[in-house]
Amino acid sequence: MSDTTAVIEVKDLVKDYKLGQVPVHVLKGISFEIQRGDFVSIMGPSGSGKSTLMNILGCLDKPTSGSYRLDGISVGELNRDQLAEIRNKKIGFVFQQFNLLARTSATENVELPLMYTDTPASERRERAMKALFAVGLAGREDHQPSQLSGGQQQRVAIARSLVNNPKIILADEPTGALDSRTSIEIMAIFQRLNREDGITMIVVTHDPDVATYSNRNIHFKDGKLQLDERVAQPRDAKRDLEQLPAEKPEEVIAA
Repeated sequence: MSDTTAVIEVKDLVKDYKLGQVPVHVLKGISFEIQRGDFVSIMGPSGSGKSTLMNILGCLDKPTSGSYRLDGISVGELNRDQLAEIRNKKIGFVFQQFNLLARTSATENVELPLMYTDTPASERRERAMKALFAVGLAGREDHQPSQLSGGQQQRVAIARSLVNNPKIILADEPTGALDSRTSIEIMAIFQRLNREDGITMIVVTHDPDVATYSNRNIHFKDGKLQLDERVAQPRDAKRDLEQLPAEKPEEVIAA
C-alpha cells in the first residue's frame, strides 16, 4: 500500500541524443510522481522512451532538461560518485538476462553490491543468505548459475537487488526470459516485497499480463506519457499460482 509521500518526482523531463549531427528526441517533457510503496508497470512499444526513462530513474543517466527528485534528492545536481552512492543505497536492479557471474555461487552473486561498501565479509554473507531465503532459495546458496533453472537465476538476481535494503526496485523486463508459470512466481515475489516490506516496485514490461499485477500502469508512446491509470483490483499472483495445476519442484541442473 502506497502512502502520500512521493519517492519519485519527475517534472518536464526531456532527454535528447545525437545520432551523428541529427538530434533524437527520446523523452519529450514527461511529468509524474510515484508514491512510496507503489507498484507501477511502465509499458510502451519499442522506441517509446521507457528504457531511457528507466536509466534516468535508476541514476544511470541524466536528463537533458527537467528535474528528477529521488526520495527528496535532486538527482540532476549529483556528480558521478554521488550518483553511484544513491544507486547503491536506494535502488535495487533486476534485469531480463539476470546478469549473474557464471563461475560464482548464488551467495557470492548476491554479495556483489556490498563489495562496494565497507561492510565486513561476515555481514555480507549473512545479508546475502537472508536475501536468498527471502526469495525461496534456501539450500541453493552454493550453486552456480549453470546449476540453476531460469526462474532460480532470476530469484538470485532479485535477492541481489534486495541485499542493500533498497527503497525502490527497478525491474527491466524481469519475466521476458521466463515461461508463464515462472513469470507468475516472480510477480508473486514482487507483490510480497511490495505489500509486506513496503518496497516501491517499478516494472518495465511489454507483457500486458505482467502489468495486471501492478497497482498502476503508465503507458508511453513516442516519448510522451500517453496514459496513467490506477488498477482498482490488481491480480493476486500467489492466488493465481495456487490455481495452476501442480508441478514438480524445480530440479537442480547438472553442472
